[in-house]
Amino acid sequence: MTSIIALLILVLDIFAIVKIIQSSASGLEKILWILAVLIFPVVGMVVWFFAGPGGKKL
Repeated sequence: MTSIIALLILVLDIFAIVKIIQSSASGLEKILWILAVLIFPVVGMVVWFFAGPGGKKL
């Protein structure tokens, strides 16, 4: 069960990183967002979804 959750987090993080690379953010912003996703996998991905360029508005 743990390995399935870890695999799901990995896949979602890769998806988030691809979306960050494709975004309209500047080069430095992209690097910082990618670092946030890599250092804080779940939190970084959620924050990117809501606060990143083109993120969902609450």
